[in-house]
Amino acid sequence: MRKVLIANRGEIAARIVKTCEKLGIETVILYSQADSDLPYVKNAKVAYEIGEPPVVKSYLRGDRILEIAQTEKVDAIHPGYGFLSENADFVRKVENANITFIGPRADVVEAMGDKVRARDTMKDAGVPVVPGSDGPIDDVEQAVGLANKIGYPVMIKASAGGGGIGMQRCDDEKTLRAAFVSSQNRAKAYFGNDEMFMEKFISNSRHIEVQIFGDDEGNIVHLFERDCSIQRRHQKVVEETPSPFLSEEVRTQICTAAVQAAKHVKYTNAGTVEFIVDEEENFYFLEMNTRLQVEHPVTEMVTGLDLVEWQLDVADGKLLPKSQDEITRKGHSIEYRIYAEDPNTFLPSPGSITDFVYPEQEGVRVDTGYDANSQVTPFYDPMVAKVIIHGRDRTTAIEKSLAFFTQWKLKGIKHNGPLFESLLKDEQFQKGNYTTQFLNQRSTKVNN
Repeated sequence: MRKVLIANRGEIAARIVKTCEKLGIETVILYSQADSDLPYVKNAKVAYEIGEPPVVKSYLRGDRILEIAQTEKVDAIHPGYGFLSENADFVRKVENANITFIGPRADVVEAMGDKVRARDTMKDAGVPVVPGSDGPIDDVEQAVGLANKIGYPVMIKASAGGGGIGMQRCDDEKTLRAAFVSSQNRAKAYFGNDEMFMEKFISNSRHIEVQIFGDDEGNIVHLFERDCSIQRRHQKVVEETPSPFLSEEVRTQICTAAVQAAKHVKYTNAGTVEFIVDEEENFYFLEMNTRLQVEHPVTEMVTGLDLVEWQLDVADGKLLPKSQDEITRKGHSIEYRIYAEDPNTFLPSPGSITDFVYPEQEGVRVDTGYDANSQVTPFYDPMVAKVIIHGRDRTTAIEKSLAFFTQWKLKGIKHNGPLFESLLKDEQFQKGNYTTQFLNQRSTKVNN
C-alpha cells in the first residue's frame, strides 16, 4: 500500500496521517471550504477541496470522493468514523472501483448497520440481546402493545440510527406515543429510513464495548473492553479501560462473546461490539460498529499497539500482527472528549481558538485537528480534541488527569474542560461507581 485517501476531517484525519507518515505511505487529504485553514490541511502534500461547508456538499459526496481517489490512483480509502464510514453503498462503490476500503466488506457493513437485522444475527450467533421487538415495529399501536408486554421503561430506537439519533426512553404509554412519532420523523430526516424497533430499558446500566479485529484468513481477536458509561444525551464523553465495574469472570465472558459475534459475520478489519450491562453484570448486545471508534486511543495506550497500522496491514491482505495470547494490557487509560460547547447546557459553541497549549509528558496524549489559530465552525461535530491519559493504575490515571486539566489552556471558545475537573473530583467517579445516567443525576454546573 503506497497511497491512501483519507475521507474524513478533524482529529481522525490528522491521526491517520501520523501513522501513514510513520509507515512511508502517501496521503491524499480532503477538506471543505470551512476546513481550509486546519493545520493538517495546510501541511498536506496533496489536498483537494471537496465542496462547500455543509456535509452533504462536502464530506458526504461519495461520488466526488471516489473520483478524486481514481484521479490520484490511490490504493485505498480510509473513512475514519462518521460520514461515509458505515455507508454500505459507498463501500460497495469503492470495492467495484478496485480500490481497497479500509474496513469490513460492504455486506457486513450493511448487515450490522440495520439494528433490527443485527439483533437477529446476534441471536443466531448465540450472543444475548436486550429483550425487545422481533423485527421492525409497523405503527404506534404495535409499539404500545409490545411495551405493555415487556414492561416499562422501554427504549424506542431507529433501525438505521446511530449517535443517539432517533432514540428515546419512554416510561409510560403517553410518552411512548409521542416519542414513536418524533423518533420516526427524526430518523427519516437523518437516515432516510423511519423504521423503528424497541428494547427494554436496562436501569442502572453500564455501557461496555469490546475492540475486535479480524483478517481475511478468518483470524479474530479482541483487544479488551472499554467502559463508555459516562455519557450525556446518549453520547459518550469519557471512556476508560479496564472497566472499573466488571469482574474478571464477566470481563472474559464479554470479550469472548464479542469474538463469537465477529466470527459469526466473518468480520475483517477493526470493529467494536457494544453491550449494555446491568447491575448483576448480565450483559446484552447493543450494536456492532463497523469502523474504528473515536475512543480507540485508550486501547492503544494500554496495549502499546497502533490500531490504524493494524487496519492498514489487514486491508493490505496481511494477517493480524498478533495472536490473542500475544495481546496484553498494561496500566489504565482514560479518554476525555473536548467539545466546543457550553459545559452547562452542552450546546455547541463555535468560535476562534486563540490559545491551545498543554503539558507534554509521558502517558499524556492529545489527538486534535486544530491549533491556536483554528476556527471551530458550526457545520460539524464540535469535538476539538481528545485527551488520553495513561497511568500504572486507575488512581494514577485520575491524578495525572487532574494535573493536566489544571495546567492546559484552551481559550477563545467555551468548552467542556471544566466539566472534567469537576468529574475527576467526584468521589463516586473516583470509586468507579457510575452508570450511563451518572451525568444526568449529578449537579454538573461549572464555571468556564
